[in-house]
Amino acid sequence: MNVVPDTSVVIDGRVSATIEDGQFEGATICVPEAVVAELEAQANDGLDSGWDGLEELQRLAELADEGVVDLEYVGERPSAIERGHASEGEIDALIRDLAEELDATFVTSDVVQAEVAQAKGLDVEHVSPEVRRVGTLAVEEYFDDETMSVHLKTDAVPRAKRGELGAMHYEAIADEPLDEATMDEYAREVIDGAKEAHDGFIELSEPGMKIVQFRDYRIAIGRPPFSDGIEITAVRPIAQTDIDDYEHADELKERLLERQRGVLISGAPGAGKSTFAQAVARYISDHDYSVKTMEKPRDLQVGPDITQYTELGGEMAKTADALLMVRPDYTIYDEVRKTDDFEVFADMRLAGVGMIGVVHATRPIDSLQRLVGRVELGMIPQVADTVVYIEAGKVETVYDVKTTVKVPAGLTEEDLARPVIQVTNFQTGEPEYEIYTFNRQVVTVPLKDEEGGPGSESGVDRIAKQEIEREIRSVARGYVDVQLKSQDRAVVYVEEDDISSVIGKGGGRITDIENRLGIDIDVRTHDENPHYGAGGGGGGGASANNAGGGSQAGQMVQPEITSRHIVIPVDGNHGETVEVQAAGDYLFTATVSRGGEIQVSRGSAIAEELERAIDRKAPITVVPS
Repeated sequence: MNVVPDTSVVIDGRVSATIEDGQFEGATICVPEAVVAELEAQANDGLDSGWDGLEELQRLAELADEGVVDLEYVGERPSAIERGHASEGEIDALIRDLAEELDATFVTSDVVQAEVAQAKGLDVEHVSPEVRRVGTLAVEEYFDDETMSVHLKTDAVPRAKRGELGAMHYEAIADEPLDEATMDEYAREVIDGAKEAHDGFIELSEPGMKIVQFRDYRIAIGRPPFSDGIEITAVRPIAQTDIDDYEHADELKERLLERQRGVLISGAPGAGKSTFAQAVARYISDHDYSVKTMEKPRDLQVGPDITQYTELGGEMAKTADALLMVRPDYTIYDEVRKTDDFEVFADMRLAGVGMIGVVHATRPIDSLQRLVGRVELGMIPQVADTVVYIEAGKVETVYDVKTTVKVPAGLTEEDLARPVIQVTNFQTGEPEYEIYTFNRQVVTVPLKDEEGGPGSESGVDRIAKQEIEREIRSVARGYVDVQLKSQDRAVVYVEEDDISSVIGKGGGRITDIENRLGIDIDVRTHDENPHYGAGGGGGGGASANNAGGGSQAGQMVQPEITSRHIVIPVDGNHGETVEVQAAGDYLFTATVSRGGEIQVSRGSAIAEELERAIDRKAPITVVPS
């Protein structure tokens, strides 16, 4: 009796299992070279299916050595053209032809193959893939009630993140490192479990990386050459909360149910964003809203009434198109990160779907700023009208986002009125930020002193100084220093040679600048500056989201030349990277030491250029980079 298996049944391992059950005992197993070529190609691509199939061939060889069956390799290896058309059935056709030529029983676990073979008159044995009951994975044994994630790697001691939300500790959870054989066994068990369990699936399968969803666990498996060793990272939610567990729950619930909204749930990694998103999803689903999710990978813990979608055809944009036909009331978009994600989020929101996006951000305002440049400024409040910032598992801040037409805070001229996005603290009702276009730039201006110190510049002051300096630098060649005297008046100090260029014929040039900025500007020389040589004005704490040109005002410093070094004392910025400039021209970038200084070795090209600048009495400034 001749038996010809196809690739599918070899990968499943069902040929040896059927032999051990006694069905094919004493038969000649004729393995087509086409099957070997397919398995070899898959193994070379790093696919587990290829390795599983090669292991099955080894088991068949062992059974042949024991005299249970005879084993032969038959046929020719397929050509490159035939392999290139494998998805169109070319390899399957070659295997069927061999079975017919050898008058063999054709064995497959592929339903389509079985039907085609039967239609061609072959003796077909369709073997269904064995479905095993999957128990506890070895990786699960590393988890306890307080473990959020487990991190395993070849030749490394197992580690885990444990603790409460916002107070996680990354700690060793074993004494001995894991060897490669153990890691390989763990990885294969995870893949097999995902294939065989009804509540498991492979989310991503690429050479060197697989991401699996298995019950409550999201497991990422990296292999060389993508990683430098076998690595397994398993993550699971450690808390399931209800929206009532959070502060300001009543106001948030009313806001979510009042109408479909655009909500950004933001926070640092591990802060509890997804946990809060799950609570929101369950709440609105329980209140007569149709809720879906968009996730890659799918790991939100929601009820069966909420369908979880991933990428369709490798693109979230296609998922969005499908969801618009499904017509959900709300969609939870987990991990809005890339430009494409923000564009899909905005498109669905503007189509009328309530959208709740989970965004990584270290400050509440940062998630909103990530929309700038990706969405037209005036459309931002329509895309996201609510920002919820999560910190240590708690609702730390809620912002209400809306557009109004007004003179931006800090400016006084009525003709400077424009559309302004106001970001208001939902709990206090006080505006905290304004976003608007200022001199062709989109700026985000804090309305409160973020430093908190007396006499500190407001966000509006910093933006105004930057814009004035940028305008003056476009016509001045030397060093420029700007000092604000009031909300609508500034003094600009420039080199004496630049006075005529800045003022222009009949004062026309400075008048144009004043009209553009809405600020009266008094132009003077540095000799009239009482602070000249004593330290400079500040940097900029507000955010500019378009390239604006020009330099940021910096701290004027007095370098000291020693026998071996030029020492630049810096007030503040300890441990930070800064630019050193001479008369506004870039010299070099350096890191300020903990002792508050920058040292440059004399004799270097940088030191020589710095010494020349000092000799010609050019003002030396340090600017945060």
